[in-house]
Amino acid sequence: MDLLATEGLEAVSMRRVAQALETGPASLYAHVANKEELHELMVDHVLDFGPVPEPEPERWIEQAKDLLRENVRALTSFPGIAKIAWAIPVPVGANALQQAEAMLAVLRAGGLDLKQALFAADALWLYAKAFAYEGAGWQHGDINLAEQEERGKQMVEYMTSFPPGTFPNMLGSGEYFTAETAQERFEFAIDLFLAGLAARAS
Repeated sequence: MDLLATEGLEAVSMRRVAQALETGPASLYAHVANKEELHELMVDHVLDFGPVPEPEPERWIEQAKDLLRENVRALTSFPGIAKIAWAIPVPVGANALQQAEAMLAVLRAGGLDLKQALFAADALWLYAKAFAYEGAGWQHGDINLAEQEERGKQMVEYMTSFPPGTFPNMLGSGEYFTAETAQERFEFAIDLFLAGLAARAS
C-alpha cells in the first residue's frame, strides 16, 4: 500500500512488491497467483472498516448510507483502488463479503425480502463504485484539470452557437457540477434510492 500511495498503481507489480519486501518474485508467487489477485487483495484491504454494526430496523436507512459513505471513502483513499474495484465484477475478499452481508442485513431490517435486498444492494454498490471511480480521478490527479476546464469552455461555446433557448437547462447546470457539490450530489442520489426502497418495503 505504501508503494501504491507514493508511486501509483502502475508501479505495483509483482517484481516491485517483492523488492519492497526484500524477497524475490518467486517467493511472492507462492502466496499470490498474479498481479490481478494482488490488486484485488489491495481493494479488500481498504474495505476493512472494522466491526459492522448490528442492523437496527428503525435506523436502517442511515446505516445503509453509512456503509455507502465508508465504501466511497475507502475506494478513494489510495490512487488506483477505485479503478481496480470497478474492474472486479464480483468481489470475493473477506472484507468485501462482510460489507455485502452487512448491507443485505440492513436492507432486510428495513423490510425488504432477500431478492429485493440483493437487487437493491447491487445497484447501491454499483453507484458507489462509479462515484468513487470518478471522484478518485479528480482527487488523485488522473484527470487533467486544465484540459477539463478547456473542454467545458468548448462545450459552452458549442451550445451557445445554437439559437437561444436550445439548451437552457444545460447552460445553467455548470454551477451545480463542481468539487464543492460532489458530496451533495452523492447524498441526493442515495437519499432518492433509499426513499424508494422504503416506499417499496412499507
